[in-house]
Amino acid sequence: MTDARSVPVDSASAERLAAQGLTYRFIDTASDADTEAFLRADARGFLDSDPTAEQVGADRSLLAERRNIGVFEADVPVGAWPIATVNSWVTPLTVPDGEIDMWAISSVTVSGTHRRRGVARALLEGELRAAAAAGVPIAGLTASEATIYGRYGFAPAIPVARIRIDTRRAGWVGPDVAGRVEYVDRETLQENLGTVHEVARTQRTGQIAGWQGRWRRMAGLSVGHPNATAIRGVRYRDAEGAVRGVMAYRLTEIPGSFRFDLEVQHLSAVTADALIALWRFAVQHDLVNSVSASLRPIDDPIVWLVADQRAVEVTVHDHGWLRVLDVPKALGARSYRAPLDLVLRVEDPLGFAAGSWRLSVDADGRAAVAPVADDATADVSLDAVALAALYAGGVDAVQLRAAGRLTASARTAAALDDAFRTAEAPLLAIWY
Repeated sequence: MTDARSVPVDSASAERLAAQGLTYRFIDTASDADTEAFLRADARGFLDSDPTAEQVGADRSLLAERRNIGVFEADVPVGAWPIATVNSWVTPLTVPDGEIDMWAISSVTVSGTHRRRGVARALLEGELRAAAAAGVPIAGLTASEATIYGRYGFAPAIPVARIRIDTRRAGWVGPDVAGRVEYVDRETLQENLGTVHEVARTQRTGQIAGWQGRWRRMAGLSVGHPNATAIRGVRYRDAEGAVRGVMAYRLTEIPGSFRFDLEVQHLSAVTADALIALWRFAVQHDLVNSVSASLRPIDDPIVWLVADQRAVEVTVHDHGWLRVLDVPKALGARSYRAPLDLVLRVEDPLGFAAGSWRLSVDADGRAAVAPVADDATADVSLDAVALAALYAGGVDAVQLRAAGRLTASARTAAALDDAFRTAEAPLLAIWY
């Protein structure tokens, strides 16, 4: 797997920013001052509280594992805050029947003093050019603002659900399962969150590898965690004693009622029994009026585990954004659920995915992808955003066609869905 830290800064972005008197460079993670400046600028960009010295020290190890870039006013000393930040790393992205290297992009910030000067464009396009130069076929991110990234060819390809359950009326009709649910301390919770996710991420398209800093925070162990003492954890052991699921949650008292709301911070299960047992624990928890959970798959079975489905509110929203950089590598890395043979014509203003491609899928679901002449008759015409939306199997081609986002016959759009759709809805269960 490519080490993103070995990939040079993008020369085109460096030149574009230099013309504005700005310096675009790597952060020196061996320098305390440079590291602290990046972390404080990142916190400012996301409207977080200024990190304490202890928090800066705790976050240094994670920063050292990533490719960190800052944009600075020219000739400022080391230790000056950057006016823009971005970091990235290469992670495995689960696709049907396999994995593909993905260039993960995070910490994208631009100071309010330097907006509308093309800085964000330089950052994002610079990351895409760096990824493509390194041979990484797809990029991904999670977005705090949903209107920024389409212009760079990203699409909201992995929708997720936010679930809220009124436990006073929900009831329970789910089956009894063998095994048991047990409380764990926060140190064990951190360990179980990481180990269960590492298995669970291979089971659904869209998942990426986690990291210890993520699990420390979920378990309430990160330095400066605002609700550390409120975090609790349970895990599910199957009949043989193996840990198959884990849940981090917190309880918030409803003023004046001696009743509580239960908020699931992270729920990960690798068997159906584990998922059922953990949902039952939450829904039937004593003194709890409601249960809420975010980053759930849109086909989560919870609505069929309760007696009153009207007690379950499911809100679907965008979460995982993808961007195809190498069409043959990306489409060839995944399997498909039905045979397919057609020509795709892809428009991409940035050039990465542009061209015409024959996608041939055999009866076993394996694909061959080859370029064809631009004057070849296209069965499907679409842009890079629509291609990325289709990639993980979480967005319908029929729906995209109805929205005018791709051109194809109704039959061809349906054939795309038959081939691209995954057995289970894609999922990305973490932010990054």
